[in-house]
Parts: sequence; structure tokens; C-alpha cells
Amino acid sequence: MTQVKSPEKRESMLANMLLNIVIPTLILMKMSENAFVAGQLANIDSLINSELAASYAAYGTRWAIIVALSFPILYGIRDFQRAKKVNLFSALGVISIALTGGISLLELDPKYIAIKEATIPGLIGLATLISVKTRFPLVKTLIYNDKILKIDRIAEALNEHNATSAFEDTLKKASWIVASSFFLSSFLNYMLAKILLVSPPGTAAYNEELGKMTGLSFPVIALPATLVLMGALFYLFRSITKLTNLSLDEIIIEQ
Repeated sequence: MTQVKSPEKRESMLANMLLNIVIPTLILMKMSENAFVAGQLANIDSLINSELAASYAAYGTRWAIIVALSFPILYGIRDFQRAKKVNLFSALGVISIALTGGISLLELDPKYIAIKEATIPGLIGLATLISVKTRFPLVKTLIYNDKILKIDRIAEALNEHNATSAFEDTLKKASWIVASSFFLSSFLNYMLAKILLVSPPGTAAYNEELGKMTGLSFPVIALPATLVLMGALFYLFRSITKLTNLSLDEIIIEQ
């Protein structure tokens, strides 16, 4: 008896945003604020010395970082367990968050957060361009794949119209557009970190700034980069329909 393969469970966008942005932001801002208040109350109490008061605040801010960043890290691990394979971008996300936690807990200069924030998307952009010269261009993983498009049907139509070579040029141009979305993200990441992270690490103010940076990452960074990526998809879809004479309904997989 042939087993029917159950459809792959789709990722919840709401859960993604809650666990990666909303909850970490609230924890960083509220737990740090509570730690600051506790430290001030302890400092007021004449029976408790200032060193102990400072330790209350420091203890709270460190735990705020650990608890807040544990949510996206655990989400990334769960994504790996669900998919049973390594998702490059999920893995990079986990590494990025771990680096943020390490830099913050070690109380290193905030400039390292800005450098890290810019480096990861920048490297992906470079990898996208370099991969164009290889047999496995990264653009095929990102937007030209069998989860979005009917690859076999498109390849057949390209052969029928002798348009395979022209389509390879299309993929190269799409790679440049995709890479530009990552370079834009790299620039915006760096600027956001430099503008917001101005307080010394290990303080409640620093944690609140880190929380603001996390909260603003979607509207300030992810949204513009996603719009550029959507532009690459639109360009690719339009080129495919022109080269193959197929309609959008014939090339896009129904979700």
C-alpha cells in the first residue's frame, strides 16, 4: 500500500514575529526597566551598600538578555527539528543572535554589534553574487525553486523556445537584485545599531536600546529588503512568462 505523504506544515508568520521580535523586545525593555528600579530601591535602603544595589541591576540586565535571546534561538532549533535539515538562513539567524548575546554579556563595545549586524547580510549578498559563477547559484535556492515555481514545466518550455541561454542571463540579473536586498539590509542594520546603541553594555539603558533595535528591525530593515526581494521575484516571473509564453498560473505553485 502506497503511503500518502502528508503536506509539509507551513511556518506560522505570527509565531515567527512573536518569538523573534515582539517577545524579545518586551523582555529586554521591561525586565531591564524592572532591574533598574530594583537597583534604585536597593540603593535607597541605607542597610544595603551601593555595590549590592549595582549587582541587583547588573544581574537583572544580564538575565534580560539571556531570556530575551533564548526565544529566537529555541525557535531556530525547533525549526531545524521540524524540517529535519539545516536551513541556511535559520542557522545564520541563530548564530547572529548568539553573537549578540555574547557581545552583550561580555560587555564589549556596542560597535561590535553594529559590525556583526552589517557583516552577516553583507556576506550573504557577496555569496549570492559569487555563486552566479558556480553550478549552484544561490538565487535558485532563494526564489527559483520548486517550492515557488514549477521548475520542470518551466525548463521544458524554455527548451521548446530555445530560451535557456536567455534565461541564464535573467537569473544573473535577478541575482544582482537579490544581492542588493542583502546589501541594503547590511547598511540599514549598521546604521540602526550605530544610532540606537549608545549606552554602556551591562546597563538597563543598553538593554532597552537593544530591545528598540530588535523591535525596529522589521519596519526599518526587513520591510525595505523584502520589497527589493519582491522586485526580484516580479522581474523573474515576468521574464519567465515572456521567454516561455506560459501564464503565471502555469508556472507558480498554488500554496
